[in-house]
Amino acid sequence: MRKFRTFIITFIFFINLQVHSFSQNIPVSFADLAEKLMPSVVNISTTTTITTQSNPFPFQFPPGSPFEDMFKEFGAPQERKSSALGSGFIIDEKGIVVTNNHVIQDAEDIIIRVNGDKEFKANVIGADPLSDIAVLQLDTKEKFIPVKFGDSDKARIGDWVIAIGNPFGLGGTVTSGIISARNRSIGLSRYEDYIQTDASINSGNSGGPLFDMKGDVIGINTAILGRNGSIGIGFSIPSNSAKIVIDQLIEFGETKRGWLGVRIQDVTKEIADVEKLNKPRGALVASVAQNSPSDKAGVKAGDIILEFNGEKIQEMKQLPIIVARTEVGKKVKVKIWRNKKEIIKTITLGRLETSEDFKVAEKKEPPQELVIENLKISVRDVTSEDIKIRNLPNQTSGLVVTKIDKDSPLLNSIEENSIILEAQKKKIRSVIDLEQVVKQVLKSNQKTILLVIYNSQNQRRYIGIKLD
Repeated sequence: MRKFRTFIITFIFFINLQVHSFSQNIPVSFADLAEKLMPSVVNISTTTTITTQSNPFPFQFPPGSPFEDMFKEFGAPQERKSSALGSGFIIDEKGIVVTNNHVIQDAEDIIIRVNGDKEFKANVIGADPLSDIAVLQLDTKEKFIPVKFGDSDKARIGDWVIAIGNPFGLGGTVTSGIISARNRSIGLSRYEDYIQTDASINSGNSGGPLFDMKGDVIGINTAILGRNGSIGIGFSIPSNSAKIVIDQLIEFGETKRGWLGVRIQDVTKEIADVEKLNKPRGALVASVAQNSPSDKAGVKAGDIILEFNGEKIQEMKQLPIIVARTEVGKKVKVKIWRNKKEIIKTITLGRLETSEDFKVAEKKEPPQELVIENLKISVRDVTSEDIKIRNLPNQTSGLVVTKIDKDSPLLNSIEENSIILEAQKKKIRSVIDLEQVVKQVLKSNQKTILLVIYNSQNQRRYIGIKLD
């Protein structure tokens, strides 16, 4: 009995010790840390001029009316000022500020508020749309309190983090949470390796810092999932990736990314089986650009890149990120799977921004217009230009209505340049999405479709339409 009692006491003591060891890392309060970091986080407001065509008449012609096009040319262009809000953080006592590119893109005036009261004008040192990072310089001789970058590679899922920013213009807002996931890709930019967090991030938090418990910046808050506000899924650019871009923007005013000169695709299970690779991994070379670094080194279409500069490539999407952050002109060892065996190639990296591949990719092609037969309308995808010109939320997706036939069931309900966002409460991201919903509606008994749109004045509207 005494042995049993001793065992119980020891067991309880052990459990308490374990609970204590797990709980001791839970912060009692974030107050001291927040107070220390607040002076380094800034609020950013920008002003952009948008030109629109005004209606010279005190009435509007119905959509599709022959008079609509006839009198459209009488409208005089009108300019209006559009304002936007964002966040940033100071990384140098001389007033160098980091934020997102989309916060300051095309801005004519940038005003930065520091510590809640002082305002300064800012100039752009450099900006990079591909990584969505911008570096600004405050127009002042004052000294500021900077923050430093931490090692984002050491950040683990479950670690505590805090975000400080300017959500909805409410500057100096602190939220806390944990790192929910690593290496996320959500289709917003070319180089994505986001940290996911459940720290509350909203519109206006863009460009603000994500701190670890040491007060070091481990991420730049960039995107959220959900249009109407935080749902506990936010995304931050890791500091290790961001710092490479930031250093280049400060030194050169532009980026200098490594370039291999290959087009790649995923290695599927079927491809791995055919190539006698033990499992699907690496990046399959689909084609090699002529006279590119890879071409000169003897890389061929059909090769599978398994390792780059000592880093293993488990998934295709890893390779462009690793190559881009590697120094231009550096000689790297690339491990390749060819003819069922490993070989090594030494490649001298070129510069992406001066390559023909990059120049071709940067050329803007007009979006393709497609006809939706059952609705008798023509549509195209929403572009980044639409979002910028119409001042839409950054993550807007949908279809722009470019033409409405005279026998369309939508003729008297919507107008050209409306954007179809949802159909039957489902988000519309492509023509296929809308066509599938329309087919389902036509097979139903009611044959009524519910659309959510932005009209040509960017007003959100619900439209119910009977289909024949």
